[in-house]
Amino acid sequence: MKLKLPVVVIVGRPNVGKSTLFNRIVGRRIAVVEDEPGITRDRLYSEVDWEGKKFQLVDTGGILFGDEDPLVEQIKVQAEVALAEADAVLFLVDCLDGVTPGDWQLANHLRGIEKPVIVLANKADNPKRADAAMEFYELGMGEVVPVSGLHGRGVSDVIDELVIGFSKHIPVEEVAEEIKLAIIGRPNVGKSSMLNSFTGEKRAIVSPIAGTTRDAIDTVIEYRGEKFRLIDTAGLRRRGKIQGTVEYYMAARATQAVGRAHCALVVVDGEEGLTDGDKRTMKLSHDEGRSLVVAINKWDMVEPPDGNVNQMTVEKKVFLKQLADEMPETKYAHTKFTSAKEDKGLEKLLDEVLLAVESWNFRLSTGALNRLIQEAMFARPYTSKGKELKVYYSTQVAARPPTFVLFCNDPEFLHFSYMRYLENCLRKVYPMPGTPIRIIARARKREDR
Repeated sequence: MKLKLPVVVIVGRPNVGKSTLFNRIVGRRIAVVEDEPGITRDRLYSEVDWEGKKFQLVDTGGILFGDEDPLVEQIKVQAEVALAEADAVLFLVDCLDGVTPGDWQLANHLRGIEKPVIVLANKADNPKRADAAMEFYELGMGEVVPVSGLHGRGVSDVIDELVIGFSKHIPVEEVAEEIKLAIIGRPNVGKSSMLNSFTGEKRAIVSPIAGTTRDAIDTVIEYRGEKFRLIDTAGLRRRGKIQGTVEYYMAARATQAVGRAHCALVVVDGEEGLTDGDKRTMKLSHDEGRSLVVAINKWDMVEPPDGNVNQMTVEKKVFLKQLADEMPETKYAHTKFTSAKEDKGLEKLLDEVLLAVESWNFRLSTGALNRLIQEAMFARPYTSKGKELKVYYSTQVAARPPTFVLFCNDPEFLHFSYMRYLENCLRKVYPMPGTPIRIIARARKREDR
């Protein structure tokens, strides 16, 4: 169990410095920050620990009124959803621009919500700019606080006041631990469409333009009595092609998302087929030691969407064989064929995630492990150049993923092929679907000999 956290939402026009302020409060670079307006398109969450007081901070895309661009309209919807769940709102304006029609429109909109709203005049990097912030009092939103998200000026005082208010007015609630699920894959394979289908709301911006999602963003759903924190991510591209670009930071955020997840849901474009990019994405999850489920999406483009998505067909068998042949290291991962657009196969996908996370937390008693390893070695002893491998003792040292240590006569003697044999013996008795396992060879301590 853990505590339910208060929610603080940052809103404002495009390019007033919302993501810079977000990173300043969080204490590390999470939101993508560039001079180009519109970099943040979805809402981005991060847990903040402020001198022992925790809250959830939400960054939103820049809000424009009266713009007919469909992406701008969806950004506005994202901000509306964030405001609905907020306990407090930081309304960010720009000292350099002064009061603009966009600020007026947003101020009038915020007057209708029953949440505390604090006006922060950003880019007040010196006393002269701080004096200029006073003109924002004409918005009629109460006190205006000059701050600098870039340099940190005034930010600590604002957050101090917020957390004091939370402790006085927001009741403490306990909630169960969430299953953190990172939805990853190449650009434009349908990750955001899948997340929207899971949540039943317009949670992530869906567009046929590759790269619409630029940050790793979170939302929470409940399924079969379990809470899932879904982390939608920007599409992963080859790093060598994107170094020094906005996409470089997108890829870095996606990699971080996998690192904080319990399970990676790798989305593959079924119509396009398995690509090198898909295999790199699966390998990322494997190398990070996360549980893994694979979704072959857009399957309605391969086979009629009115068919049974769970029925095995020749086309599916061919796809699964290619996957097994080209990615043998992730053969533990279960694969489901889905159509996010048609809302097909998604419940089975979440069932597989539950199973994979259960396997990821698997623990085996020392006695059972030693019996299994010794039986496996008796059935198939390993020798090389006249030397026999001896495993004296085995133990599980960790879960998440299950990690086993074998104390033997010569760790360098244990060939990876025999390591794979022992893994197969383990999985034959304890399948652990959906999770990698780690087997580590160590020399027996001298005093144990």
